Amino acid sequence: MVSNDILVIGAGIVGLQVSIDLANMGFQVHLVESQPSIGGRMAQLDKTFPTNDCSICILAPKMIECVQHPNIDTMTYSEVLDITGTMGDFDVKVQKKPRYVDVDKCTGCGECVEKCPTKAPNEFDLGMSERKAIYLPFPQAVPKKVTIDPTSCRMLTEGKCGICEKVCTAKAIDYEQKEETVQLNVGAVVVCTGFDLYDMTNVPEYGYGRLDNVMTAMEFERMLSASGPTLGHIQRPSDGKEPKTIAFIQCVGSRDVNCKPYCTSVCCMHSVKEAVIANEHDPDLKSYIFNIDLRVGGKGFQEYVHRAIKEYDVNFIRSRPGSITRNGDGDVVIWYEDTHEGTQETLQVELVVLAQALFASNGTKRVADILKVDMDQFGFLDIPDPLARPVDTTVQGIFACGFCQSPRDIPQGIVQASSAAARVAEELGGMAI
Repeated sequence: MVSNDILVIGAGIVGLQVSIDLANMGFQVHLVESQPSIGGRMAQLDKTFPTNDCSICILAPKMIECVQHPNIDTMTYSEVLDITGTMGDFDVKVQKKPRYVDVDKCTGCGECVEKCPTKAPNEFDLGMSERKAIYLPFPQAVPKKVTIDPTSCRMLTEGKCGICEKVCTAKAIDYEQKEETVQLNVGAVVVCTGFDLYDMTNVPEYGYGRLDNVMTAMEFERMLSASGPTLGHIQRPSDGKEPKTIAFIQCVGSRDVNCKPYCTSVCCMHSVKEAVIANEHDPDLKSYIFNIDLRVGGKGFQEYVHRAIKEYDVNFIRSRPGSITRNGDGDVVIWYEDTHEGTQETLQVELVVLAQALFASNGTKRVADILKVDMDQFGFLDIPDPLARPVDTTVQGIFACGFCQSPRDIPQGIVQASSAAARVAEELGGMAI
């Protein structure tokens, strides 16, 4: 008998769209997300290009629709452990990690977070701020349930403290909570495991981790956000000064045979967007974008670049800098070749933002091994026939969409998500006839 249940792995914007489309068709969807909240990387963005719309304003309604849909079983803080079977009849084992909080009792009031005395680096802000040992990942997190970090909670590591349990009037704290294994039977699997950020210390010539005023594009994104570590104020990490000159350097770790040889697709527009938003914060701010070439092929993208030049004082320099140093004032000096004149030049700015390479998330390989699907030479899920079957992996009944199969932006990912939902319906519908 063909199962009409579907497993979706990864609850970023692509996984949410797949789940909602399938659920609206009448399928029962089991959405598995490894983090305490759904939303993925899009939740970390301040704005989206080329419209400069608020990212969380677009994402939050999708998150709410997904978690409230009667046909979607949202399993956060969970991972797929094993899968066996064939299309129409996959047996899946999912492990739910302990939150040490009873989600049925937790009201998300935040009293425990306020009273917790232990702090840890905030992963959502890429370590630029701190969170408590018991925490809500971000203000709009879904589900709005707190989680205890077992590596920083003193009660779990030392057997002392227990303040969160004392102040929780809902009696939701449960230090004895254990891992739970859930068995599922599904007809198809859709993988939407997204991307991770390349480690910039692997590109030492640009000084990340060594020079205070060199940061990554995602760190700068969090700085631009009103909910970020600086509440939306642009500040130099070294002294808190508001910079008047910023340089964005493209293809750091990507299009590089020593790192990631492929183009990660979104970085050009991401940097243009950040330069535009930075100028909106401070009209006196001047931005420079160092690029090998601009890859802005999406709808309205080229027009957005023209606006950046004409309205926001964004300057494009066709060059890949050779190195970055620091002067005595803490400013950053960029050494580069003027490719038009063939001369060596320098540019002094107050802040440098690196457009780091993106790659299929670290969890993608683990999922690929469990599902027994092939990966390509770059670490993405292999799609044997990208023209005729653009979401089909090497295993029948297992589909992939979004960044886990190739670099793409949000609109492209959402289109592909709906395509994957249609393919699942087509395949399982055909088997049921």
